[in-house]
Amino acid sequence: MPTQFARISDPVTPPQYSLAGLSPLIILAVGAFLLIMFRSVIKRLPEKAERFATIAVGPAAVLVAWVVGGLVGDEMPLANVQSDIGTLWFALLFAFVLVVAGFFVSTIRVGFDAVFTSGTGLVALTAIAELWNDRHRVAWPAQFGERPDGLLGDPVAAIGDQFSFDGFSLVMAGVMVSAVVLCALLLDEYLRRERIDGPEMYVLMMLSAAGGVVMAGAGDLIVLFLGLETLSISVYIMAALHVRRSESLEAGLKYFVLGAFSSAFLLYGMALVYGATGSLNLHEIRLHLASVVILQDAMLLAGLAMLLVGLGFKVAAVPFHTWTPDVYQGAPTPVVAFMASAVKAAGFAALVRVFVVTFGPSLTNSGFVAGDYRLDWKPAVFAMALLTLLVGAVLAIVQRDVKRMLAYSSISHAGFILVGVEAASHRGTAAVVFYVAAYAFMVIGAFGVLTVVSGSGDRKTSLDDLDGLAARRPALALALTIFLLAQAGVPLTSGFVAKFQIIGAAVEVRSFWLAVVAMVSAVVSAFLYLRIVLSVYLGSPADDSDTSDNAPAERAHPAAGLAIGIALAITVGVGVIPGPLDELAREAVPQLFAASR
Repeated sequence: MPTQFARISDPVTPPQYSLAGLSPLIILAVGAFLLIMFRSVIKRLPEKAERFATIAVGPAAVLVAWVVGGLVGDEMPLANVQSDIGTLWFALLFAFVLVVAGFFVSTIRVGFDAVFTSGTGLVALTAIAELWNDRHRVAWPAQFGERPDGLLGDPVAAIGDQFSFDGFSLVMAGVMVSAVVLCALLLDEYLRRERIDGPEMYVLMMLSAAGGVVMAGAGDLIVLFLGLETLSISVYIMAALHVRRSESLEAGLKYFVLGAFSSAFLLYGMALVYGATGSLNLHEIRLHLASVVILQDAMLLAGLAMLLVGLGFKVAAVPFHTWTPDVYQGAPTPVVAFMASAVKAAGFAALVRVFVVTFGPSLTNSGFVAGDYRLDWKPAVFAMALLTLLVGAVLAIVQRDVKRMLAYSSISHAGFILVGVEAASHRGTAAVVFYVAAYAFMVIGAFGVLTVVSGSGDRKTSLDDLDGLAARRPALALALTIFLLAQAGVPLTSGFVAKFQIIGAAVEVRSFWLAVVAMVSAVVSAFLYLRIVLSVYLGSPADDSDTSDNAPAERAHPAAGLAIGIALAITVGVGVIPGPLDELAREAVPQLFAASR
């Protein structure tokens, strides 16, 4: 009997793709590929050649960023300047900038792998900025009121409707790529100190950030899962890459086992959502829920619950937080900085895109709200936020290791961001964007200081090891104090504005009890941060300890000092002048909801 083949009545149309829309992802992936291939062929150049190649990366990054900006945007960057001063003077000015870039790289004494990774991140940031400025236009929806001046926001389709960049994903991608730039600078001296050779850490960091970028712009649950696994597997390896420390190996193993468990929940949740709606595409799911009333929705609700479990693990929300203290304590400190900033940003980007947008209200052509499942998932997020705020704040104050303290602090901050997710409103989502961006620089700065003072093997991370830090390294002590006060929510820091935005969003939707718990949690957490500050300024190290006055002072490598300085400037700057970041967050959110219609 001849074989029977099924005939497809309609031809399969491949999705349209845009290289400009894919540019941040391509840059990170190509950067990782080039670095690992280069080091595979040439493990180490002669010292002078290595130094020359390192310095050359500076002007090369500027030149590539300028070219990429022209390819992604509508015109070459600084085209107006060129037309005003003429081509000759512009060429001379540009050559001067290239020389300054090379000189700057030579002064911070950074290694080739680190400067290449940071340069790749800066090129990706240029592509993101050009996508925002030149490719991101949309007609302002009438239901959002009067259009703000200069609003940008039509999604840039990268691969059909399965992966695209709107304002929300561009801002989140910018946060993750910024984390790559700063954490690469922290890694340089750390890897030298720990005698960890090879480019693997930098390559994995770029690949992990690429996965996070995919999560931020995913329009399909399968694409979201691919991005999450790319991010997660890279971070699992990074946590365990310090093979001479048993704590690092233990941290990587714990993170991997529990992460695989949460991924299984996430994947099964996707299967249940597909069974209930007939699609994995977020836009199609939203349209289906807006047009069909599901009478037997147990399968859909079970799918939502499992999706929440899987994503709750990534953001370290209670009760899926148990991995956080051990992994933060055991993993290399610069890796922890990346996990607390970029990985958390990716997790919350996915949470907002799946729950707030896809399973939120949809407007029909007649103007009625349909397919609103917020009442089904908001109580679960409410309880999760409540527990995360309380558990993170209370358990943090009984710790003695500073990395464990900041791990529980990170859990508490995740609770604050969940308050914004629970609001499920435009203001709440804008507060989530603001908080994620502000917290990323606060936590990178705090762990950056710990990277410098922790010593060989990350041994000096207990509270006793910070006793008298102000006497030994007053600049580092001041920076750490500002980062901790910002996390406590002290005025004139970005943390104060971020907490104010979150609590305001909760009050707006009448989640008064959650707002009260958030404020109480902030007060409890303040005790933790003040405890560390008192140890830094008033503590007296033992005479025979490694932190006594007779011990050599901790020296901040110029590259690490630059990363800490940038994080410090942004933390204080956003606290004093929050307008630019607040405007960015508010502009991104209506674009997200306009794209979801």
